[in-house]
Amino acid sequence: MRSRAEDHSVSDATGGGGATPKRASPNSDPWEAAYLRFETPEEEIHKFIARLERLGAREWPRDARILEIFCGRGNGLRALERLGFTNLEGADLSARLLTEYRGPAKCVECDCRKMPFANESKDFVIVQGGLHHLPTLPEDLEKTLDEARRVLARDGRMVIVEPWRTTFLNFVHFACGVKLARRAWPKLDAMATMVEHERTTYEQWLGQPESIRRTVGERFETLRETVAWGKWSFVGRKRQK
Repeated sequence: MRSRAEDHSVSDATGGGGATPKRASPNSDPWEAAYLRFETPEEEIHKFIARLERLGAREWPRDARILEIFCGRGNGLRALERLGFTNLEGADLSARLLTEYRGPAKCVECDCRKMPFANESKDFVIVQGGLHHLPTLPEDLEKTLDEARRVLARDGRMVIVEPWRTTFLNFVHFACGVKLARRAWPKLDAMATMVEHERTTYEQWLGQPESIRRTVGERFETLRETVAWGKWSFVGRKRQK
């Protein structure tokens, strides 16, 4: 599982803010080096703010208990802070990435398939571009969503933003294969490099849309759902068993 970032641009084509294995410095990791070239932290924060607003975050209580899983270096948390939320936690598999976060949120190193949070202790669980790095589908997705459902309060909300195969995404993938385009557009080259180094899990995710939707729908009642610009955005209410 990796960690990263991405909206209305080529950045919609891959993921955003995920869990990663512990790794060496970016200089020794081609994926991490490409990620650093792809988008600055400030660009990512502004993108996350715009995305969260589209998902209805302006209507959420500012003291809501929010957990962002696959939070990486915490730019999603920083976006939530700027929107005025005060009760934030983050979870990621990479201790190294978590050390890069600077802010008031509490961050926990853990596997999001088994989290150290109490039952019904969160009002929102958010994931932006982490689920498509899970090694095995649908098993790891089921485990992650079951954990999210467990920690959510009775009327809790699940928020998911992940890459999705669309005409736009297909075009971006095509452009990634054109060397001249990659040389002319550094951001495209960075994205193509990231896809090359995560191809197995990335293509696994893109190839199972109906299974993914079914797995999510079994656990969360759909409140808001859109597919656009290479992204699937979902807000759901915890189902009661």
